[in-house]
Amino acid sequence: MSIVKDKKVTLTYDLRVESFDADIYESATAENPLQFIYGAGQMLPAFETAIAGLEAGAEFRIQLSIEDAYGDVNEEAVVDLPKSIFEAEGKFDDEKIKVGEMIPMMTSDGRRMTGIVLEVSEETVKMDFNHPLAGEELFFQGKIVSVEEPTVEELQAVYSPAGGCGCGSGGCDSGSCGDDQEGGCGSGCGC
Repeated sequence: MSIVKDKKVTLTYDLRVESFDADIYESATAENPLQFIYGAGQMLPAFETAIAGLEAGAEFRIQLSIEDAYGDVNEEAVVDLPKSIFEAEGKFDDEKIKVGEMIPMMTSDGRRMTGIVLEVSEETVKMDFNHPLAGEELFFQGKIVSVEEPTVEELQAVYSPAGGCGCGSGGCDSGSCGDDQEGGCGSGCGC
């Protein structure tokens, strides 16, 4: 069976930035592979295009340009937010809100997004809502483990309005999120 729309794909990969010879940034191993429904918007479109038609056992080597990955760094996605929005019961949580932490947030219209704390000052918290891999070329090397028919439940999880979380690169608990500003997935998940 080959990779086409609505097939469940299981694969392993090593992801590098800068070149195929660089250190591994992230991996999906045989013990913890990446699984997704092809064509459901869970993965970067250029990644899906590159693996289209492959079958179990096929190896792949994919280079994604900055534009095909997460785009350039958007300076407008770096914002100063009032420190008061990070308060719980009138107290700022300086254990959770500190430089380098990834903080899940929600816009006023209910869109989920994750930001990285860049700076905490007296009145504000500077957050970067760019994807951590914005401005980077991505280099994937891996192998298709299986291509299968998904269960009805798996299809419902990705296509129902309540939505499931389509995951990539290690799953939703990995802390690596895809282009979750739009609810889609990339090398991470849209949780």
